[in-house]
Amino acid sequence: MSSRSHLLNDGTVERYRRCVTDGVGRVADRIARTDRPFTGVTPSQLRPAVEGIDLEEPLDDPAAALDELENVYLRDAVYFHHPRYLAHLNCPVVIPAVLGEAVISAVNSSMDTWDQSAGGTLIEQHLIKWTAERAGLGTAADGIFTSGGTQSNLQALLLAREEACRPAQKNSPTPLRKPEILPRLRVLTSECSHFSVEKAATLLGLGAEAVVAVPCDQDRKMRTSALAAELERCEREDLVVMAVVATAGTTDFGSIDPLPAIAGLCERFGTWLHVDAAYGCGLLVSRRRGLLEGIERADSLTVDYHKSFFQPVSSSAVLVRDQSALRHVTYHADYLNPARMAENDIPNQVDKSIQTTRRFDALKLWLTLRIMGAAGIGELFDEVVDRAADAWRMLREDPRFEVVTRPQLSTLVFRWLPPSPADRSLTDELNLYARHALSASGEAVVASTVVDGRHYLKFTLLNPQTSLDDIAAVLDLIAEHAGRHLAERRGGSEDRLPAPEPVHPRAS
Repeated sequence: MSSRSHLLNDGTVERYRRCVTDGVGRVADRIARTDRPFTGVTPSQLRPAVEGIDLEEPLDDPAAALDELENVYLRDAVYFHHPRYLAHLNCPVVIPAVLGEAVISAVNSSMDTWDQSAGGTLIEQHLIKWTAERAGLGTAADGIFTSGGTQSNLQALLLAREEACRPAQKNSPTPLRKPEILPRLRVLTSECSHFSVEKAATLLGLGAEAVVAVPCDQDRKMRTSALAAELERCEREDLVVMAVVATAGTTDFGSIDPLPAIAGLCERFGTWLHVDAAYGCGLLVSRRRGLLEGIERADSLTVDYHKSFFQPVSSSAVLVRDQSALRHVTYHADYLNPARMAENDIPNQVDKSIQTTRRFDALKLWLTLRIMGAAGIGELFDEVVDRAADAWRMLREDPRFEVVTRPQLSTLVFRWLPPSPADRSLTDELNLYARHALSASGEAVVASTVVDGRHYLKFTLLNPQTSLDDIAAVLDLIAEHAGRHLAERRGGSEDRLPAPEPVHPRAS
């Protein structure tokens, strides 16, 4: 078969239709037959099948390639749509957004310039404006779609760095170059904030040590008194706080920092406020919108539609209250976006982005809003938050478990407690073992984290299909695995975290 026959064009549309229909059919069949979120396959079990494929010998047959893909991917994929997938911030996706993915891939617009995207540029700009209005950022707001929260946080802190360097240079009694200012810059954020804040500081030439962790209260929210103390200390020591990062939905606890008080402190000290709402952005379309009070005072904002808007990865954005701040990422290239284009009011999204070539990910959200509406998204997000509240009450009343804090969103951090006294290291081991055994069985997938130096388990609820019965069943499985391992340990076995065989290895 000619290589040209694989190109998508007016002469191959029927081949395209058949291939995609077959592929969609196979994925649909797999989803329909999925009775557990994971098969429990291990890297050592799956690696030989993948590495045994000779990439120099093409199959030249889409059906054969899909058969092969079934064996090396689809059968053992982790399926987030299953109600007992409870691990990370991975949401089931809505069908309108999946439809958008099909259109995006086939048309393959690049969002950097108008002459590569045309209507896509205007759709993205309209969605940014809509999000900014939902957040209350004002008419001067703007932003850009990104690959995810890490990139959004990086770009926001890049803008904050540039905004902080300018007055530092202006107010210096002697001329200063930017590299001389960087060692004085600090980023204040809660001890429960996302690791991408430290990563951004490193990439921006500040080093992770420039990030100051502000203590949290018992609900894992930033202590505003501690933040005020840090701002005052930095001022005394002639350090420049380039940004305060508040979190609206921490990854582990779903905690929302006290945004109004933090915004007040930032205004008092003249400091850039960035709100990382990668997780909590679902509240923008929720009946719980009041939990985000104060977000309208942010200078920049991260939203991850691929978390609480039920969009496929990737779909995220960074927004700024003052669109002029985006000038810090504007560079003109003669071949791409010469300055004269802006003078002629031709919109080029590359002027606002740290990426050049970029997918039209905004289309997924556009079709979602046009088909099911913002209220439909909010209804789904409210449902998982309601479920988390019910599950918290269940955990609080179950003597087998302790739960760390009452969630504001949809995460629960807890651990199983041995029925008789055990040292803390053994309790850690039992919970880690239970998580490991549960994943190996494929019956459910849960996450783990560390709280105050101890190991805990974590449910992240983002699937409205997950019922309280599902949660209760998973808790019973955790208790069963942990209890069995405790009995083995007290019976004389000293094995630590053995690797259980999957209950249904490589299930078809």
